[in-house]
Parts: sequence; structure tokens; C-alpha cells
Amino acid sequence: MDAPRKLYQRIAAELAADIEGGIFGAGSRMPAERDLAEKYKVSRPTIREAMIALEIRGWVEARQGSGLYVTNRAHGSPKEEALELDIGAFDVTEARVLFEGEAAALAAHSITDEQIAELEQAIQVLADPLASRPDKVAADRDFHVTLAAATGNAAIRGVVEFLWNLRNNSPLCVEIFERAEKRGIDPVAEEHRAIIDALKARDATAARNAMQSHLRGVIRDLLNFTESEVMARARSEIEAHRVKLKRRLSI
Repeated sequence: MDAPRKLYQRIAAELAADIEGGIFGAGSRMPAERDLAEKYKVSRPTIREAMIALEIRGWVEARQGSGLYVTNRAHGSPKEEALELDIGAFDVTEARVLFEGEAAALAAHSITDEQIAELEQAIQVLADPLASRPDKVAADRDFHVTLAAATGNAAIRGVVEFLWNLRNNSPLCVEIFERAEKRGIDPVAEEHRAIIDALKARDATAARNAMQSHLRGVIRDLLNFTESEVMARARSEIEAHRVKLKRRLSI
């Protein structure tokens, strides 16, 4: 029995079928994200992951200031596993909000001074303006896995490590985070500091809230970077039209 498709895969497959069926013809502009979310009764992050999946596989392409357009190429069948890109960044981070929030609360009762020192070391890298992005990502992972280990529960640590492996190995997840990182979105040291302060105070509620606030901020940043990416394309397109018009008027 085949495993059920993830939600973004189902939406991507339906959009691909519409492209293949001519509903969205070659060269045509895809509907706005908000309209697609309303049509399929899903969240904007799900639509975003579906569209990025289509873009990665060459079904659509981004044009500066205009949005996403159907490419002028033979796309093949949407039933092919070409749309299988595993799990997206929004799903992974949402799961982390649930699991790591509770892990932080549990760790507040059992974390050792040695483990707190390890978390402090990770924060030093996150706060270092000279640290490379790969080093910061590695320090971010070390922080969260160390905290999970501080619960004293091997299953919890295993789940957190599994979610980080998805983040680093799922093609769609990697694509979304790489796009965000190119726009300068890095792990925020101050948010991690709030988590440590709650752990030091042995305050489970504060630790849970700080962790969930941090990870919800990651989701917010991923949404914002996409919107800013669209706006940047729009500004570039407007400027290009302005220059073109100026040249025409100078003739």
C-alpha cells in the first residue's frame, strides 16, 4: 500500500495536473497565493511549499516583479514521483514547535550545569558576526539537540535529531531554508538566550514559551522572506520599466 501523500504534494500534483490539462497554459501567470489557499482550503505555507516544489521541478518559473509563470516546456505526468520532495520547512518547524516546546519544559527540571555550558558555547557562535552560516547552522543544531538530551529521555532526543535530519536532508526543506539564508535570515542568538535564562531559572513554563516563541519566529521569518522576495522582484521590475520609459521619452 502506497504511503499517503503529504498535503503540499497533493496540492502540487493538482496544480501540475491543471498545467498539463491546459487550465494554466504555457507562459501564463499562476494565480495569487491567497487565491490558491482559498481554493484548496489550505494554509499559505502549504501553497508556498507546493509552488516551490513545482518551481524546483521546472513546472513554473519566477519572473521579476510578476510572480510565477508556467514554463514553456514538456512537463511530463504529474503522477510521476518528480513532485516527491519529502517534507517542507513549514511542516518540520511546526512539528518542532510542538516537540521542542515540551522538551524545553522537561529539561528545565533536569538540565545540568555542564549542559547549560554547552548551550552557552553554541550561543557564542550564533552571536559571532564573523561566524560562517554553516557554523551557525551547526551551532543551532547543537543547541537544540543538547537541550533535548538534557531531558534525560532518549526518545525525545531521537525525535529532535530526526526533525533536524529532515531539515538538513529533505530537498524541499533545504531549498526553502537556503533561499531564506541567502536573504540574510540566520538563527537569532537573543531568542536562544531567552531559552537558556528560563532553563537556568528552572522555570518550565518560561522555557516552553521561549522555545515555542523562537520556533514560531522561524516560521514567521520564512513567510516574511518570501514576501520580501516577491517585493524585491516587483521593485526591480518597476525600476526596469522606469528606465525603459525614460529612454523612450528621451527619443
